Amino acid sequence: MEFECPQNSTEISQNLIPNPGIGIDIVEPNQLSPKTIYTEGIEIPDLVPNTNTESGKGENLKRASKFRSKKGIKALGSLNQSSLPGDVAFDGRRSITDLPPALISEILNCLDPKDLGIVSCVNTILHELSTEHHAWKGFYFERWGLPAALVAPDTDDKRWKEIFVEREFRSKTFMGRYSMDVLHGHTEAVRTVFLLASAKLIFTSGYDSVVKMWDMENGLSISSSRPLGCTIRAVAADRKLLVAGGTDGFIHCWRAVEGLPHLFELKGSQNQNNEVRLWGHEGPITSLALDLTRIYSGSWDTSVRVWDRLSMKCTMVLRHSDWVWGFVPHDTTVASASGSDVYIWDTISGTLLTIVHNAHVGNTYALARSHTGDFLFTGGEDGTIHMYEIINGGIETEAWQIAAWAPHSGPVYSLAFEFPWLVSASNDGKLALIDVKKLLRTSKRAIGKRVSKAKHLNGGIVEPPQRMLHGFKSNLFSVDIGADRIICGGEEGVVRIWNFTEALEIERRARALRGMRLENRMRRRKVQTELSSKGGRSDQCSVAAKNSSVSCIWPNKRGMSGKLKA
Repeated sequence: MEFECPQNSTEISQNLIPNPGIGIDIVEPNQLSPKTIYTEGIEIPDLVPNTNTESGKGENLKRASKFRSKKGIKALGSLNQSSLPGDVAFDGRRSITDLPPALISEILNCLDPKDLGIVSCVNTILHELSTEHHAWKGFYFERWGLPAALVAPDTDDKRWKEIFVEREFRSKTFMGRYSMDVLHGHTEAVRTVFLLASAKLIFTSGYDSVVKMWDMENGLSISSSRPLGCTIRAVAADRKLLVAGGTDGFIHCWRAVEGLPHLFELKGSQNQNNEVRLWGHEGPITSLALDLTRIYSGSWDTSVRVWDRLSMKCTMVLRHSDWVWGFVPHDTTVASASGSDVYIWDTISGTLLTIVHNAHVGNTYALARSHTGDFLFTGGEDGTIHMYEIINGGIETEAWQIAAWAPHSGPVYSLAFEFPWLVSASNDGKLALIDVKKLLRTSKRAIGKRVSKAKHLNGGIVEPPQRMLHGFKSNLFSVDIGADRIICGGEEGVVRIWNFTEALEIERRARALRGMRLENRMRRRKVQTELSSKGGRSDQCSVAAKNSSVSCIWPNKRGMSGKLKA
């Protein structure tokens, strides 16, 4: 997003006048210089009163040169005196804090989280404005979605910065130490796993046709369903509904029981309304997903069906040319993998927006999507992983390939994404962890325009994954990822959990120690500065000591030993 200051400055001064108590002087429109200053995509007007004298023009040129730095953040910092309040003019010069608060808010809205954090270090006024800025909530939602049951809806903006920083810190622990838990309970291969992090529950199922519910914290089995009569290849859940899809073409649904700590009664309850079975597909169900109002199901009958959660009726059928292996919905669109192609649909009108032909050599088995829906990840039979950016230009939708990875020697069966980590499960018995943050442009100036938010690399293989996790023999069928855990199921018939909470505690202690060392270093530097600023007495003493120094008349031991040897 690029901020442009309109030429009609009278309208700005009328609409954005601050409160009288803020202490910002208002400059009349006819006194403003028409010159506009550019700082990394942001246009800031030169609000210094214009004079007709040559000295005034020279001062304006000097101030403009300060703004024209390579980084907009450096320009913000260079115009502020840390020892003075932001609303005080220094030597007749103005700083950005003299702008109306609404205008400063629009400027800060153009920054990404890193730059916004740097701005908060300039002075106290910018610290308050950037800390309480509403952009932190948007940053969190863009990366990790709605934190259901974790954050109160009335959380103030200042609190959102703390929440964002803590969540960003937690995302770095996947490179640290972990512990592995192995959950036994299934008698045959595990085909699907699902992590409901907001309720701290794990759901698994597979060839034994039993859906199991586990406690995420201690790994204990909470409940198991009766055998559903066929292989269960897909499971999805939220805090109100649990769905499982079988090879017989049905969708079995459990509604949440009010007051039950673990939400669902899988063994069956006296209230028959808590369980519903939906029929409509003519082939095995391969994937399921939920949103607030709909149920999505994909099948080998070459269709994706959309169901209404209230009436439990099918409202839309999206036909494909081959078996549907997986899909990922977002808002009003759904991306689906059919054969080797990837389809993107509009779920309001049911129209096909675009097709990515031959996304992989062989079938495209796995899909994952970012919380904003802009980025799509695909895994295929050829063992590669591709990253696409979905560009919606209004008239047509395009999918641009950004990058590719080849971390596996077998087909990629499952993908899961939790910013910034993409995790893949493969036939070769390995998990690959890929950090995609360095591929993205996080600046909000691209939002709302047909501008790529990725650093395009022509779709080539970028680099090896940041980490590979081992532990299975072969055939990993499903994987899911949370804030500090990775869950995976495969042919062995067990569920493995990689727990990174230990790495989180270790990193917190390390950060506390770094903070203490930094504080001690700053304290010593402050003491040295105070001693040097007391005057030249210490320097005079050192000079006098140097001038009055007497050379030592006693020979050293090395000299004596040399003479004796001679």
